[in-house]
Amino acid sequence: MPKGLKQKLSQYIDAGFPILYINSFENDKIDNMIREIGERREIVEWNGARGMVDFNTKNPLLGGNDSLSSMLNLYLEKEELKRTLIVLKDIHSQLENPEIVAKLKIIANLISQGADAAVIIVSTVVVIPAELEKYITIMEMDYLSTEEIRELIVEFIKENGFPQIKDTLLDDFAIAFKGLSEFEICNLMALAYADDGELTRKDLSLIFEQKQQTIKKAGILEMIPLKESLDDIGGLENLKSWLKKKAKVFQNINAAQKFGVDMPKGVLVAGVPGCGKSLSAKAMAHLFEVPLLRLDMGRLMGKYVGESEANMRKAISLAEAISPCVLWIDELEKAFAGLGNAGGGAEVTTRLFGYFLTWLQEKTSPVFVVATANDITKLPSELMRKGRFDEIFYIGLPKPEERRKILEIHIKKRRPYDYAKINISNLVNKTEGFSGADLEGVVKDAVEAAFADDRQTLKTEDIERAIKETNSLIELMGDSLKKLIQEYEKRKYKNAASK
Repeated sequence: MPKGLKQKLSQYIDAGFPILYINSFENDKIDNMIREIGERREIVEWNGARGMVDFNTKNPLLGGNDSLSSMLNLYLEKEELKRTLIVLKDIHSQLENPEIVAKLKIIANLISQGADAAVIIVSTVVVIPAELEKYITIMEMDYLSTEEIRELIVEFIKENGFPQIKDTLLDDFAIAFKGLSEFEICNLMALAYADDGELTRKDLSLIFEQKQQTIKKAGILEMIPLKESLDDIGGLENLKSWLKKKAKVFQNINAAQKFGVDMPKGVLVAGVPGCGKSLSAKAMAHLFEVPLLRLDMGRLMGKYVGESEANMRKAISLAEAISPCVLWIDELEKAFAGLGNAGGGAEVTTRLFGYFLTWLQEKTSPVFVVATANDITKLPSELMRKGRFDEIFYIGLPKPEERRKILEIHIKKRRPYDYAKINISNLVNKTEGFSGADLEGVVKDAVEAAFADDRQTLKTEDIERAIKETNSLIELMGDSLKKLIQEYEKRKYKNAASK
């Protein structure tokens, strides 16, 4: 049982918080929690499937035809609320009904005035009407700790009479199961044993698949497949060297912390478009050998009061539960656009930014944050202070040696046997001002043109022709690009390229 939520729930009820909104689908666990907390109280329940029911037996009361409105009518007087817990399940759709909202507001006011009661809403969907915002406290089921998962696995094996597993494998499973509910963990173990009668290392793949499902169903984070590695990045040697040191810490975090090393926080990588920021984020997760989660700030925005903040908490909670992982926030400057402006949308953005900033400063979980930005000048100064990120790097246009490496990577990737015959030096000289994305584009275009012309090999002339037909980044952005790079250097951010 997650002790944190149970303790908070008990404290909030005793303190007179009127409406406690538990965002979870694990009804049985929450029922046990409420039963223990409310053993000396009257507990009444209404759920969307059966109406008003006996809390313990779940048998319908009042003939089973009662509405939520009629149930709430029973508690609109202070004397009816003595030592009462009103448990409401799956009522999110009814929170758009003005009559229901009005009655809940009356009950909440009575509790705020001293009635010894609480309303506990249990739902997988967070809906907070503006009229109830100040009365509602959102609570979430805590994820199981590694030690709790370990105990659950041992108990499952013992109860079912399955073969014991080694401590090292037990630890690996306990870490791998992080972020999954007790229900999901037990189901996956049952699936593994149904397959071959034992729990083996190959069953770890089942957990990874389930975590992908968890991320997809949450709809806030996206799990990115790990295809790219540091070898796919041309240049950026300073950034690569720094990441390798962080990877050693991240992969040996217990030993590192015992030695006195702090938990890595993350890195902000800024720079011109198409120069490898996104590629770097993907390569980091590959280097660290952990899942890569992408946070799309646009997905956080909800239409109800408090929904966006709840989504942010859920996203961070999920990332921490699935940790160790890399959390990638792309185009950070767009994520917090409108910060400081007036209006409801800007206020929500400000609250999200504040929550994110506090978490980034205080987090102790092995979630390595990779934030990428095109224009760092648009980011709030609070984000740039020391302690938010471990380091800030900027990526400029690739230098000649980097262009050589990038061209080599993309040519060898598509036409490895033609590479030796291509005059790379000539191509390097002709691509001054090209970004990494530009260079990849000219190779792709040249290979496609050679194939379309029924030629058997890729030649230097094919790539030169593609170069002539491509407008480089420096041509497209001009002075604005130069000013951006000057700004990075003025702020003394580390150059990702030079050592």
